This record gives sequence, structure tokens and C-alpha cells, in this order.
Amino acid sequence: MKSVLFVCLGNICRSPMADAIAAHMARQRGLDLRVDSAGTGAWHAGEAADRRTLAVLRAHGIPYDGRARQVRVSDFAEFDLILAMDRSNLRDLLGICPPAHRDRVHLVLTPLGEGLEVGDPYYGGPDGFEVVYR
Repeated sequence: MKSVLFVCLGNICRSPMADAIAAHMARQRGLDLRVDSAGTGAWHAGEAADRRTLAVLRAHGIPYDGRARQVRVSDFAEFDLILAMDRSNLRDLLGICPPAHRDRVHLVLTPLGEGLEVGDPYYGGPDGFEVVYR
């Protein structure tokens, strides 16, 4: 089974949304894919996703009940692909990543263009969360 870990700063906005969308799409297509998310920081560890993240997911018929957690060094060996939402997350991940697993860590939007990022909607309104969804 292939596995993907999505990573943002606090694991309550962008990465749980990516986690939920990827898991939903994999289920719809009958793919055997393990999906999870984490944050580079531990501020929200154990908390549910931001209410605005959950509202956007609900509006699109996508369930999510995960809890925030911080990235663990063991994640680099456990996941085939680790996708950072922005360059700051990527830098933080590469700072703790064992050298043998650096090839697994990438920016999530790199296939769409070098350096593209998923902006953090936390300090904005609900529209920013819909932008992240799209």
C-alpha cells in the first residue's frame, strides 16, 4: 500500500483538508492508499481540525474526524511521500528529515509549477478555506 503524509504548520487547516480530500478520492476510486496529515508545530496537537476546514469539507460531502498531531521523525520512514503545503513547512521538514529519506519530501503543488504553495487561510475568512479546497 502506498502512503502519503500532508504537512502544514499546525495540522488544523491545510493538511487535514488535503488528507480528507485525498482519502475521499482514493475511496471513490477504490485505491489502496494510506493518507494522514501532521503539523510541523505541536500547538494544536490533539485538537480537531479548524471549524472552517470542517465546514468546507462538509459542504463538499467529505467526512473528516482526524486530530492534529506533530510530525514525527519516524514518519519519514513510514510514508512513501511527504507533501509540504508551503516552503516554510518544507524547510522545517527537511531540517528534521533523515538524509536517507529526503527524496520523499516535496512541496504539494510542485507538479503544477515550481515553488507554488498552498497559502495558510488561518487568519482570513471562510473564503480562504474554499480557496484551499480548490
